[in-house]
Amino acid sequence: MRSFRIGSLFDIPIKLDLTFLLVLPVFAYLIGSQIEQLAEILNQTMAAGIDVGSVTAGSMPWLLGLAAAVGLFVGVVLHELGHSLTAQRYGFPIDSITLWLFGGIAAFSEMPENWKQELTIAVAGPIVSVLVGVGSYVLFLVTPESVDGVRLVLGYLAVLNVVLAGFNMLPAFPMDGGRVLRALLARNQPYARATQQAASVGKLFAILMGLFGLFAVNIILIGVAFFVYIAASNEAQQVTMKAAFQDVTVADIMTPVDHLDTVDPGTTVAELIRRMFTERHTGYPVVEEHGFGEDLVGLVTLTDAREVNEVERDAYTVEDVMSTDLKTITANSDAMTAIERMQEHDIGRLLVVDGDGQLVGLISRSDLMTAFNIIQESGAMISPEQPRPASGGPYQ
Repeated sequence: MRSFRIGSLFDIPIKLDLTFLLVLPVFAYLIGSQIEQLAEILNQTMAAGIDVGSVTAGSMPWLLGLAAAVGLFVGVVLHELGHSLTAQRYGFPIDSITLWLFGGIAAFSEMPENWKQELTIAVAGPIVSVLVGVGSYVLFLVTPESVDGVRLVLGYLAVLNVVLAGFNMLPAFPMDGGRVLRALLARNQPYARATQQAASVGKLFAILMGLFGLFAVNIILIGVAFFVYIAASNEAQQVTMKAAFQDVTVADIMTPVDHLDTVDPGTTVAELIRRMFTERHTGYPVVEEHGFGEDLVGLVTLTDAREVNEVERDAYTVEDVMSTDLKTITANSDAMTAIERMQEHDIGRLLVVDGDGQLVGLISRSDLMTAFNIIQESGAMISPEQPRPASGGPYQ
């Protein structure tokens, strides 16, 4: 998501994603177009005494729609603060809270592996939403009936926050209810297995939400269903990989330097591509020999080589196209750190170096996936005796 910071609360950065700037006017329009129906519903169910004529006159519906939409997202921020402050109480840092297309996300640097902590953190958000709804209802009661627009917005927010709290408690992992489900499942089984089971339930709910949204022609619900399905799959895979790579280091998976194919910076791009074809490699460390050994000077990939026109490849050398902004990792780092670093930089391989910066190996995404598949097929990652890993990522 592309986002920018607008401030902070309790030292937690608050960000707006660009999609939020698109959805806010849409919500304001949708609410504004239904002001008359909302006023009549509140009059019938809460004895609001709202003068329908006054809230539907002129531009008033759109102003009230905007106010209600802003109030809705303020409630979302408070919901995420409920998660975040509870997590901080347990010592887990929060990177940020971001408002985006489907509400809010509190990004945790690290997730709790203790089921009681996750349960408490998960229910904190809906509890805050209920409190916001109750607070809005109290303000609605004390607001004079002459202020029709304010009473309408407060009454709407009172109902909506309670409804959102209930919606979030659906066991659709990774929504709050799904995290509650995972916490309860993790009481007596490995964390990875509990995550897989919760994710399966979450994907089932996502399919049902998507079908309901399709028949009801509700694009927002379809979008939420799609997000839940993808997020459940991704987090399940992430936690499974953490379990699989428990106590596995980069040194266990990497190709050591004595088995590593390298290229000289003076090699032509044409020769490089020929080597890539015959050796089935798409990337090489670039090393320069001198009297005392070899120095790592760069990394060259097939993408780099393709940037040179075919007719000019004999005239260009590896030194002309290689990358010198090297992404490295040490051999004693754990394998999951390598995966996270590759994801962070959107690259397919990392150079493995020692404390002096000397090349000792290379680890690629395909190396990691091969190792993961072997561990997964062996069943070791879901052994009941295996310690539970800490999970990471965004928290809904």
